[in-house]
Amino acid sequence: MYYVPDGTELCGFYECSECGNRFLSLQIAPKIVCPYCGEEPDMEIGPDDVMPDTTETAKLLQVVEGEEEVGKMDMLLSLAITGGDYEWL
Repeated sequence: MYYVPDGTELCGFYECSECGNRFLSLQIAPKIVCPYCGEEPDMEIGPDDVMPDTTETAKLLQVVEGEEEVGKMDMLLSLAITGGDYEWL
């Protein structure tokens, strides 16, 4: 699959308020860091460094359950990204 590994039975469907991308994630939380426009902080900081801030801009729209439902949602979202070219499937 495009967003999640084959055989995934539970995932979250998210939309980013900053870039507008919609995606699936194995994480299920009310908000997460967008993988497209957000940056994960570098947790290896020195004693003089300040802890970096994370901006969670991707909001959970729906929890997708069931291997078949996750596969359908993944296929629909991937077709939107690839412009309808499903030859890679």
